[in-house]
Formats: sequence, structure tokens, C-alpha cells
Amino acid sequence: MLDTLFSVKDHVVLITGGSRGIGKELASAFASRGAQVIIAGRNKETLNKAANEINTSSNSVSSEVCDVSSSDDVEVLVNSVKSQYGKIDTLVSVAGVNKRMKAEAYTEEDYDSITNINAKGAWITAQTVGREMITQGSGSIINVDSLNTYAPLRGTTPYAMSKASVLMMTRGLANEWGRHGVRVNSIAPGFILTDLTKKVWADETMQAWGKANTPLERLGTVSDLIGAAIFLASDASQFMTGQTLRVDGGFTAGINWPIDL
Repeated sequence: MLDTLFSVKDHVVLITGGSRGIGKELASAFASRGAQVIIAGRNKETLNKAANEINTSSNSVSSEVCDVSSSDDVEVLVNSVKSQYGKIDTLVSVAGVNKRMKAEAYTEEDYDSITNINAKGAWITAQTVGREMITQGSGSIINVDSLNTYAPLRGTTPYAMSKASVLMMTRGLANEWGRHGVRVNSIAPGFILTDLTKKVWADETMQAWGKANTPLERLGTVSDLIGAAIFLASDASQFMTGQTLRVDGGFTAGINWPIDL
């Protein structure tokens, strides 16, 4: 007899920022386990390409164009998913942007572009999907947090601020919506190799620093996040809400100094 505790088969899973990197990998993971997956993002061509690459005869992935910082776009997205599939079992909120520079160098436009997607966009999406989940009496929302909510990295202050907002949102919504059967948790990745970060981590000094400060002595890959996402979407985590799972190779477990003991 198969143990269905971690099953997401036949779940309807909406993933924002699903056309590349972490979002695309999680979309593929859910689809390969029998979920109906909808990926959303701002670029139609990139979305369609991602959906076509994930789709097989047994996987089902569709795409919807949506700017999560627009409440109108998100409303259209959620209504479309609801009309096609009748429900939303899981929202995985991945959409996010970052710019690395000195704090004093950020313009107001830089700040707005980061916070409008990372904080406002995550809020609008969770709120809109949450209303549907409250009505259906069930659902799991999984937000993507960050290592920066443990300790902000230099040169990413607005990004760290936006992710701190996501952390508090996760707890606040969990506290309010638990009575409706809606669970809200987050995943905080450590240093994950993606197409957007490979250039940074190609530097040997950066690699050595990252590995030295990660107890598992390697950088993460997007596939390292699959287990946490499936767990939070499934019945295996049915008594968990308001929590952050730090999938960081142990980076936040302590501070390592350059002495070999």
C-alpha cells in the first residue's frame, strides 16, 4: 500500500515566478507528482517555453501572464485558475527581484521595483488566493523567504527589508487564517545556484566563502528546495503553520571562523 502522506496528486498548484529558476524547478516537481500546475509570470514567451519544457504526457502545466504587483492582474489570474480547475490547493509565491548595490546608491525607482514585487506582490497574491481558500475551507500558501531575514547581506538592504515583510506576513496570515483551514508557511533558501546567481558564484573567492560558512560544505541547487515545498503542500505538514523552513545547508546554524578545529 502506498503511503499518501506526502502526496500532491490531483492538487491544483499555482506558482508565481514559475518561468525560471526556483519557480520552474518546483513547477516541474509538483507536475511530476501528479499535480495540476499553473505557472505565472510577466513574460508570455518565457512562460510558454517553461511550460512546454516541463510538460510531458503525464505532466500537466499551464501558464498565465500576471504582474503580481498589479491587483487587477492577480484578480484575473485567480479567477482564471478558479474557473478552469474549481479550486486552488496550494499557492507557491516565488516571484521576486533584487538589485545589489550600496544602500546610499539606490534610487526611489530601484526601491519601488524591489518592494512592489517582493512585498506588495506577495501580499496581493496571498490575499487574493487566501480569500478563495477561506471560502473552500482549506489550502496551503508557501512563501519564499530569504537568508536575509536571518541576517541581511551587505548590498541588499531593500531586498532584505522586503523579505522581512514576507516573514511577518507569513506569521500574520497564519495566525488569522488557521481557523479557516488555511495554512501559511515559508521556505528560506540559502545560497542557491540559479541562472541568475551563477555569475556571482563563479568567482572562486565567493565559492570558497560560501562553502566555508555552510556546514554541508556546498552551495545549494534549486532541486534542494523540492522536499520542503512538497512537505508544506501535503498532509504531512497538516499541523504546521506560520513557520519558516530554512533550507540553507546549515548556514544559519552558527558562525564559522577561519580556524581548523
